[in-house]
Amino acid sequence: MILHRYFALRFLKSFAGVFGVFFLIMVFLDLVEQLRRFSGTDATFSDILGLTMLNVPEGIYRILPLIMIIATIALFLSLSRSSEMVVTRAAGRSAVRALMSPLTVAFLIGVLGVGMLNPIVAATSREFEARSNSFKGEDRVLTLGSTGLWLRQGDANSQTVIRAEAANLDGTELRNVTFLTFAPSGLPVQRIAAQDAQLQDGHWVMQDAKIWPLSKDRTPEADATFAASYDLPSTLTADQIRNSFGTPSSIPIYDLPAFIDRLEAAGFSAQRHQVWFQMELAMPVFLVAMVMIGASFTLRHQRGGRTGLMVLLAILLSFGTYFIRNFAAILGENGQLPAELAAWAPPIAAIGMAMGFLLHKEDG
Repeated sequence: MILHRYFALRFLKSFAGVFGVFFLIMVFLDLVEQLRRFSGTDATFSDILGLTMLNVPEGIYRILPLIMIIATIALFLSLSRSSEMVVTRAAGRSAVRALMSPLTVAFLIGVLGVGMLNPIVAATSREFEARSNSFKGEDRVLTLGSTGLWLRQGDANSQTVIRAEAANLDGTELRNVTFLTFAPSGLPVQRIAAQDAQLQDGHWVMQDAKIWPLSKDRTPEADATFAASYDLPSTLTADQIRNSFGTPSSIPIYDLPAFIDRLEAAGFSAQRHQVWFQMELAMPVFLVAMVMIGASFTLRHQRGGRTGLMVLLAILLSFGTYFIRNFAAILGENGQLPAELAAWAPPIAAIGMAMGFLLHKEDG
C-alpha cells in the first residue's frame, strides 16, 4: 500500500508539473492571438487578457490526453533512471501491479475533469463567445428553449423576433411560426402567424399567413388580413442560424441530455451533441489508455540510445490513437457510426493493445 501511494503521488506531481507548463504556454500563445484578433476594436489590454483567461480552459481541456501521455513518460523515465522500477521488481512486485496506482490517478483525473472542469469550460466558453461578439458587434441569432426555438433578425429600421414550434435540420424551414416586428422605439408594429415559413435569398416565404398591424389605434383583429403566401424581408442566412447553436463543449455535461431532447423535439439533428456527450463520458477511460500506452514503452529499464526511440514511439502511438478517436467522432457526427461506438471503441481498443504489449514484455 505504501508503494502504491508513493507511485500515485509521483504521478500526480508529474501531471501537475506538465499541466502547469502547458497552461503557461497556452496563456502566452492565446494572448498573442487575441491581441491580433481584436487589434482593430475598442478592446483594452485588460479586456484581451480577460478573454485569454476565458479561452485557455477550453484549450487546456482539449489537450488533456497529451498532458497525460507526457506526464506518464516523464514519470516512468524518472523511475527507470533512478532504478526504482528495478528495485520494485526485485522486491517481487510486477510492473503491471506497479502501474495500477498511476492508472487509478489518471481515471480519477478524468472523472474530476468531466464532472468539474467540463462545466467550468462550458461557462468560460459561453462568456468568451459573448464578450467576443460584443467587441465585434455581433450576437447569436438563435435560442432553443422549452417553448420552441427563437430567432432574431433586423437592422437599424426594425427588429423581428421569430418563434417556431419546429424546424428542419438547418433551421431554414419553420413550422407553426410567429413573427413579431418592433420599431426602433421598441414598440410592436406587426405580428404574423403562419403554418410554414421557408428562408430563401433575403426573405421568408410564408404559407397560410395571418397579419395583424399593431401600430394603429384600432383593434388589431379588426384590421387583420389573410394571405395564402406572404414574403417578409430577412437579414438572416442559413450559416448564421447553424452557427448560433455554438459547439457542444459550451453546454455543461449535466445539461446536455436535456438540450439533446429539446434539439430533437424542435426537429434539429442532435447527433453531434450525442457523440460529444458519449466522448465526455469516455474521457476517463481514454486517459487510462494514454497512461498504458506511455507505460508500454517506458516502463522497463532503458539502456543506451533506445530511450529516445521508445519515447518517440510512445508519443507517435498516442497521437495515432488521438487521431483515430477524432476520426471516429467525425464518423459518428455524420451518422456513419453509432455515437456509443464512435466514443468508446478507440479508448477500449487502445487499452487492449497496450495491455497485450505490456504482458508480452513482462511475461514474454
